[in-house]
Amino acid sequence: MNKTVFEKKTKRKIDWYKVIALIGFLTCPLTVFAQSPANQQEAQKNTTPVQIVALDECDPATFNAALGPDFCKNVTLGAFTVLNDLFAKAAAGTPDPGWDFEPDTLRIKKGTPIVVVDQGGEPHTFTEVKQFGGGFIDGLNSGEQTVPECDGGFKNVAVARTRILQGSQLQVSDLTLGNHNFQCCIHPWMRVKVEVQEALHGKDSKD
Repeated sequence: MNKTVFEKKTKRKIDWYKVIALIGFLTCPLTVFAQSPANQQEAQKNTTPVQIVALDECDPATFNAALGPDFCKNVTLGAFTVLNDLFAKAAAGTPDPGWDFEPDTLRIKKGTPIVVVDQGGEPHTFTEVKQFGGGFIDGLNSGEQTVPECDGGFKNVAVARTRILQGSQLQVSDLTLGNHNFQCCIHPWMRVKVEVQEALHGKDSKD
């Protein structure tokens, strides 16, 4: 592909990324899943919450130059991924593994809350989906179709409620028995499978 054409396409994708980020910050307050008093009391009777960590390796210089000051607040040491490379890797079908939820799979007892902590440098979502697929930024989807649960981005209240800003956390409670799929609607290769059981048969709930 002609370099100039590629750069123009990448710029359009980054512009869309910037618009989505702006919409998220200006129109959608940070929220967590609400619980009724009865559910809160029941949750307290169950085991200690389990934690999932959202990670990324955004490069503060390139992300903030394109998306605004303090968008990327990555303070970790080591190699960072520049913004153009994030899109290039996704377009090649090899999304950057530095963007990840840990652990990738989880088994919990019914009633155990999950706390998702954003220890990366930029915002993410922790959105339950029927099937894994693309998010709401086409340039990061590696060719996958946007899943219905992510459609509309932060203008979709259901998506906005699952947003996690850098340094903040989101609690998910009252999951039903069975398997649940969660992904980031911005970086859709960030995925977690959660299995909810009536009772755990092993000491470790993480795979």
